[in-house]
Amino acid sequence: MRTDHLLFGAAYYLEYLPYNRLETDMEMMERAGMNTIRIAESTWSTLEPSDGVFDFTCIDRMIQTAAKHHLSVIIGTPTYAIPTWLVRKYPDILAVTANGQELYGHRQNMDITHPGYRYHAERIIRAMMEHLKDVPNIIGFQLDNETKSYGTAGPRVQQMFVASLKKKYPDILDFNREFGLDYWSNRVNDWADFPDVRGTINQSLAAEFQRFQRSLVTEFLSWQSDIIKEYKRDDQFITQNFDFDWTDHSYGYQPEVDQYDAARCMTVAGADIYHPSQDDLTGAEITVCGNIARSLKKDNYLILETEAQGLTPWLPYPGQLRLQAYSHLANGSNSVMYWHWHSIHNSFETYWKGLLSHDMEENAVYREACIVGDEFKKLSPVLSGLKKDNKVAIMVSNEALTALKWFGIEATAAGNSGIGYNDVVRRIYDALYKINIECDIIWEESENIEKYQAIILPAMYTADEKVLTRLKDYTAQGGTLIATFKTAFANENVKVYSDRQPHILSEVFGMYYQQFTFPEKVTLTGFEGGEPEAETFMELLIPDGAEIISAYQHPNWKKYAAVTHHTYESGNAWYIGCMFEECYLQQLLIKILAKASVNAAVPEKFPVIVREGVNEQGEKLRFYLNYSWEEQRVEVADDFEVVLGNGDSTKHEIYLSAWDVCIIKFEK
Repeated sequence: MRTDHLLFGAAYYLEYLPYNRLETDMEMMERAGMNTIRIAESTWSTLEPSDGVFDFTCIDRMIQTAAKHHLSVIIGTPTYAIPTWLVRKYPDILAVTANGQELYGHRQNMDITHPGYRYHAERIIRAMMEHLKDVPNIIGFQLDNETKSYGTAGPRVQQMFVASLKKKYPDILDFNREFGLDYWSNRVNDWADFPDVRGTINQSLAAEFQRFQRSLVTEFLSWQSDIIKEYKRDDQFITQNFDFDWTDHSYGYQPEVDQYDAARCMTVAGADIYHPSQDDLTGAEITVCGNIARSLKKDNYLILETEAQGLTPWLPYPGQLRLQAYSHLANGSNSVMYWHWHSIHNSFETYWKGLLSHDMEENAVYREACIVGDEFKKLSPVLSGLKKDNKVAIMVSNEALTALKWFGIEATAAGNSGIGYNDVVRRIYDALYKINIECDIIWEESENIEKYQAIILPAMYTADEKVLTRLKDYTAQGGTLIATFKTAFANENVKVYSDRQPHILSEVFGMYYQQFTFPEKVTLTGFEGGEPEAETFMELLIPDGAEIISAYQHPNWKKYAAVTHHTYESGNAWYIGCMFEECYLQQLLIKILAKASVNAAVPEKFPVIVREGVNEQGEKLRFYLNYSWEEQRVEVADDFEVVLGNGDSTKHEIYLSAWDVCIIKFEK
């Protein structure tokens, strides 16, 4: 995405305000250096108060006042929260899920395949686009909002699913065989007998249905994009605010959307990223989720939502709002937009606070946003369009994520709980992050994987043989392949491979395993400064040509390896058979990547985070981000110019106060 300036702003809802203050708000936005607002995606019932009766008064007022205050506008299609009259007209529009039929009240409760929903969604989109197509300060369109399938699994969706299976498996016997349906007499001998999939205990069938549900999201967003393309100008973009797997904040890869596939219909990827603040602010969530967003289109992306004050524990310390903003830019974002401008006085998100508190007056966070806005104005030509050329990639997989929900890493006869797929991804990612080694996110379908000097497979439990063969060839041709436990165990249909694990890759790694267990009082050899404990899960690796890097220390498990290295043709393969403390994982990854000629650009480690890139002028930029209360002094080897912050180029030093940022520029 090429742009001559950074987008800075917030979501704005005139419809929610307790009194008329439109002019005041936009004057305050302009004073804060904001240049963009995002509107309309949440207010279908206001835009169409009754069937076929449209009222765009609020939109018009916001757009016109925004233009007066030099604010651009992103329009969201208002389709993720349906009006009451639509439910009255089509009672079956509410999705039937595993828990039965949804009730009206919360958002995202409809069946996105419902013909009535599609008809009315298209009608409101077209009415909006026709009304707004010639408005000059509209710069782009957001498709829906954090779209999912919402668990839709009613009769129509089930019929669509069966139709997809019949197309994929013309021979029903092949289908039964591949999915192991003879188990517990689940065999389907006639497609007409296909049972309600919501009740299945077969993980292969369940995973296939979830894959189908993800495809519904891709189709839905593509359908909306095609409508928008009929009206939009060449200078307007199409995006979507993808969100991520959620714990108590944005955490990891989204299980309900194939974001790589869904992003194809957009001109620029967008993301919503929320994260801990105060003493828990590390920047890890900003970068891991931002890396996913940047990798979707291999280009800059937009932060369409991030927190200003947010929930109570997210109220930032002084300096943190600014630090967060530059953390997004350092990762390749071309925008920082807050959800939302004003705190809401009613309903579910009353205490999810915006930039302004409920009194709607200036506060400390607003004043810090003013500082950010002023700096963005001055620095936009230098900071926009930051490009990355990372040498390391993490391969992620929706299928593996889904499968490991069914077969949890810590599952026992007593239940299925404990860590999941994204926990393993984050353990790897966070270790890289804290030693300042940047990475891309790739998918099984990603092209040109040969460009990476190292590829990491965290818990890639399921994998198509074609993908595994491709990774085998990548290694043979000189790449470095790193895998963790739970990799290459089952095929794309969650059918366990019947040969040595890891399937196809055992030759590459020069080892195999037949058994695995939970560690109890097991430590690991081969690390400097200590003997880390094996955590959570361990595979008992049997070297078959591989070098033992670390072995288990335990009376019964000492004959097995924990970490192995193997030279495979022109490449190197490393296998990590268990979890262990992150500081030791950092040590191991430094060793592995150094052998692959990948080293951090700087010696600093967390809490000083360093990100690099090249701007649109071809200048190399380096961001220093201090995620701590402690002041930091950093030596810089090369000649540089300070773009932002405190530094002395003659002494080759920069200085970071608590929660501070410094950006430097090197000669072309």
